[in-house]
Amino acid sequence: MRRPIIAGNWKMHKDAKETTALIEALTPLVKDAKAEVVFCPTYVNLKDAVTQAEGTNIGIGAQNMHYETQGAFTGEVSGEMLKAIGVQYVVIGHSERREYYNETDEAVNLKAIKALSLGLTPIVCCGETLEEREAGNAQSKVVGQIKAGLKDIDDIEKVVVAYEPIWAIGTGKTASKEEADEACGWVRQTIQDMYGKDAADVVRVQYGGSVKPANIAELMAMDNIDGALVGGASLTEDFAKVVVYD
Repeated sequence: MRRPIIAGNWKMHKDAKETTALIEALTPLVKDAKAEVVFCPTYVNLKDAVTQAEGTNIGIGAQNMHYETQGAFTGEVSGEMLKAIGVQYVVIGHSERREYYNETDEAVNLKAIKALSLGLTPIVCCGETLEEREAGNAQSKVVGQIKAGLKDIDDIEKVVVAYEPIWAIGTGKTASKEEADEACGWVRQTIQDMYGKDAADVVRVQYGGSVKPANIAELMAMDNIDGALVGGASLTEDFAKVVVYD
C-alpha cells in the first residue's frame, strides 16, 4: 500500500523567522499524521527549516535544484549543496519554473536523475494549461511530460509525481475529484508502460491545484491520488487540516 505524501510548496513566501515559527506551530498539529509530511521553503531558509524540523516527522524539501555538481551557473544551487544541509526532497519541473524560467522536460529528467543519485526524493511535476485541456490535449501533454521527464531512471519507485493542472494553481479553481483521479491515472499508466506494473503500483502520485481543507478528503479517497502538493493553503496553521485529512 502506498503511503500518502503531502507537501507544502511555500514558493517565495516567509522569511527565516516566519519559516521556523510556522514549522514550530505545525509540529504538534501534524505529529500523528498518517501521511508523509514535507515543507518546501525558499533556498535561504532551508537550513533554518532543517534545524527546526529535526526530531519531528516533518521532512524538508527544496523548490528546485541544478543537475550539475558545480560550475558557472549564477543563481543556481546544486543537489550536493541541498544534501549537505539535510534537505531530503526537491520539487522538480513545477509549472512556474517551466513558464517563467523556460525549464524543459529534458532538464527535468536530468534533475530527477541527479536527485536520485544523491538520495534526494524528487517530486516531479506535470500538468496541462486550460487551453490544452479545452482542446482535448490534456492527456497527451501529461503523458509526454512523464515520458520525457522520467526516462532512463533506475530507481523509479523512489520518485514522487505531482500532477498539477496549471489552470488550477493559485486560481481557486480545482479539478473535480474525478478529473484529478483520471489524470493521476494517466501518470500511473504511463509509468506502467515505461517500467512495468510493479513500478506503477509503488510510485506515489500527488494532486496539486488549489488543494485546501475543504476538498482534501474527497481527493484522497480516489484510487490514483496518493497525496497533495499544496501552495497557498500550506502557508498557515490551517495546513494541519490538509495533512490530517481523515
